[in-house]
Amino acid sequence: MSIRLKPLSDQVIVLTGATSGIGLVTARIAAELGAKMVLAARNTEALRRLAEEIVHGGGEALAAPTDVANWNQVERLAEQAIRHFGRIDTWINDAGVSIYGRIEQVPLRDQRRLFETNFWGVVHGCMAALPVLRKNGGALINIGSIVSDRAIPLQGMYSASKHAVQGFTDALRMEVEKDGAPISITLIKPSAIDTPFLEHARNYLQNEPNFPPPVYSPETVAETILHCCTHPERDVTVGGGKAINFLGKLAPRLMDRIMEARMFDWQKMPKSARPRSDNLFQAGPDLSERGPYEGHVLEGSITTKAALHPLLTFALAVGAGMLVAGLIAPRPNGVEK
Repeated sequence: MSIRLKPLSDQVIVLTGATSGIGLVTARIAAELGAKMVLAARNTEALRRLAEEIVHGGGEALAAPTDVANWNQVERLAEQAIRHFGRIDTWINDAGVSIYGRIEQVPLRDQRRLFETNFWGVVHGCMAALPVLRKNGGALINIGSIVSDRAIPLQGMYSASKHAVQGFTDALRMEVEKDGAPISITLIKPSAIDTPFLEHARNYLQNEPNFPPPVYSPETVAETILHCCTHPERDVTVGGGKAINFLGKLAPRLMDRIMEARMFDWQKMPKSARPRSDNLFQAGPDLSERGPYEGHVLEGSITTKAALHPLLTFALAVGAGMLVAGLIAPRPNGVEK
């Protein structure tokens, strides 16, 4: 079945994790482009302020405090969206938490809570969105990670949750396509992104956590998400993660050795860990798009743009090739050099 998605300016979008990082940037850009936003997160005050910001800017937004780990709250989120705007065109499952530490260090209570948010939060969102989307069609977008394909040490349970999200999304897509439902189901897998992720993560390391390079801007992911709101895509990797995943599949033991040699140090800052709050069990400080990462941040990804616009990329490559060929071709006799 051919799936037709509405322009952003005609859409009602439900977005979880809306008050921080990728979700916050996505909410602001989507509202600027005319989408009606249903904003979900645990931080009630931050949601209120974000909704007011959008309305004052001429947009439309509904603040809907929601803990995605709680099915009843997610079910109510869908009901609020329908009651307020009359429909849902796109549902984006972006809410997530993380934990830094060796698996044996992390209490089981914390590991379970991470899965309640990262995996079951996605399941809850999909189960609430599907009955609505089946009626009139639309997009369902889940945010995974490059660690959906390749686990990394010191974030073992986070990696496991994102593996689970990928497996769930792939199975759900096949079932929905088998039914012929007019729903686009997309998994977006960001690389390391400069958001408050590091500040919000629960930390069991002796040092402050850090991102392994390369690190990309949250706008890079937000633009990908909004592209997928209007263009059916199966899955999209944002940033340079595909090379890591390819090598991991081609030579898994070699990648294990590389990870063991580099990834432990790359995920630690030189400074010692400090006492701080996190957002594992309760909402943390929000309305920040970027975090404390001190290294270079890439503001765009050529590989992601190429994946989203293959025909344009091919045309540009052909044009560049013709230009080079013209420059190096021998000139006709009598033409001055």
